[in-house]
Amino acid sequence: MKMVRIVIFSKAPLPGFAKTRLVATLGAQGAAELAHQLMQQMLEQALAARLGPVELCATPSASDPVWQTLDLPTGLQLTDQGEGDLGERMARAARRVLAGGESILLVGTDCPALGAAQLQQAAAALQHADAALIPAFDGGYVLLGLNRFDSAVFSNMVWSTDNVASETLRRLQQLAWKVHKLAPLHDIDEPDDLRWLAAQ
Repeated sequence: MKMVRIVIFSKAPLPGFAKTRLVATLGAQGAAELAHQLMQQMLEQALAARLGPVELCATPSASDPVWQTLDLPTGLQLTDQGEGDLGERMARAARRVLAGGESILLVGTDCPALGAAQLQQAAAALQHADAALIPAFDGGYVLLGLNRFDSAVFSNMVWSTDNVASETLRRLQQLAWKVHKLAPLHDIDEPDDLRWLAAQ
């Protein structure tokens, strides 16, 4: 059984840098504080899932002093997202992890409903599938699990649109990979999404 590595993509929760689409509603400081809370919750859930290594793939660079001020949990690996669009950055992480002999769960920090149980379900699916996906209700996805790498899964994608999940599924099907799709979840991107926080 392959080790499953959870790789969490996150911006540093700084005012004007994180959760910028919520600034008009929460203010820059409020949006940054929410981003910090969401990041900490995702890190805690990933560690609680006890699947294997947990990695925070960060921007700005992991060497930036801001990461030393955030009281990150112990047992966490901090790496750099690097340059390029979201697809290029995720592809780089996926290629590295899969080449090292591990399965990967790629997640962000926008979905407070994504907990240890869902992470464990996705990891279990990878025991018999090539890919696992948890869609978001807005048309994106909140988790992509992979046992195999192909750059076609990530390249030339129009990110932050309502067809990212469906296009990703189409590409996975074109590769003839076995895909396990889990129940969709709500993420927090736009002001209207803040209502889902109360449900958590």
